[in-house]
Amino acid sequence: MSTPPIEVRTQPVGPWPMNTYVLVDPTSGQSVLIDPGAEPTTLRQLLAGTTPLAILITHTHPDHIAALDEMRGELGIPVLAHPEARAAKPDRTLSGGDTFTVGQHTLHVYHTPGHSADMLTFLTGDDANGYTAIVGDTIFDGGPGRTWSAADFQTTLHTLRDMVLLWPDATTCHPGHGPAFKLGERRAAIEAFVQHEHGNFWGDATWDRV
Repeated sequence: MSTPPIEVRTQPVGPWPMNTYVLVDPTSGQSVLIDPGAEPTTLRQLLAGTTPLAILITHTHPDHIAALDEMRGELGIPVLAHPEARAAKPDRTLSGGDTFTVGQHTLHVYHTPGHSADMLTFLTGDDANGYTAIVGDTIFDGGPGRTWSAADFQTTLHTLRDMVLLWPDATTCHPGHGPAFKLGERRAAIEAFVQHEHGNFWGDATWDRV
């Protein structure tokens, strides 16, 4: 019998707004809270009926961690983030290649810098059920995350070329802002984007910047 797919609960929170996520293993009820950006009452509702194991942080920009201290104190569970995510004061650090288990599901950790140096993506799934990636501000439906220097933008291109484009087409990307999307539906645009000569560009970009 196949493993039921992981359940993705999400709600935009805060003034920007930012997408916070709860991933739930349907069999055990175990869960993780990802990016507690604001509105603790909303976060509690997303966690309802589950057994939270940890708080995972994609990156430590303020809109992604504003409610972290309150939720950490209330839930009494560890905070896991990249070693450079010092603002999150992680109880444990995660780097690319690490894994975290939620019930019957394994979250694979990717270090996906560019928008920030501490950016992590959490990917789980299989060929039968498809793949789920919580990508933070690594990648959006319309383009990559904003960069703050030409060096950061080159790092983003490396992340896209050597990590994101290696994920299966059946990966549903759940970003920190805006709607989820299938990677396969954006693959051609992303490939054209990374092949384009961007010079010393940095800042906000869309996939049609070619």
